[in-house]
Amino acid sequence: MAIEIERKFLVKGNGWRNQAVGQVYRQGYMSTEDGITLRARIVGDQGYLTIKGPSVGNSRSEYEYSIPVEDAQEMLNTLCSSPLIEKVRYKVFHGNFIWEVDEFAGDNQGLIVAEVELDRENQEVELPDWIGEEVSHDKRYTNSNLSKNPWKNWSSIINN
Repeated sequence: MAIEIERKFLVKGNGWRNQAVGQVYRQGYMSTEDGITLRARIVGDQGYLTIKGPSVGNSRSEYEYSIPVEDAQEMLNTLCSSPLIEKVRYKVFHGNFIWEVDEFAGDNQGLIVAEVELDRENQEVELPDWIGEEVSHDKRYTNSNLSKNPWKNWSSIINN
């Protein structure tokens, strides 16, 4: 079984930008029931189908499969709920980790979050100075929730 262990944080400032390499992502959700998500995604010229299980702490099962980009595009157009998630994902190296910084567009414009994948649940992570509040356990910040309840609709968000 493939397990994803990650922590998620809000991003403050632009200190991460000078070392970032970004790529455009478009993704949508076909199902988000009982903590299980089924997602189609396009990154560059590659399509993906991903299934994620319910979260337990910072961990969840994850299965991702390459599919033809034409199939992914058709799924985004016909099977996925709106709005789609549009973002640029930047890879930023800090210490022994690769941080993934997502700068959202569309209905989530203005939201920037960073994720770091871990080998184990209690692994220590040196936080870069551009990392803000941890939101790992705040389900509002999951991409699947942002597709149902976009950031532009939040009334009491604190933007770092």
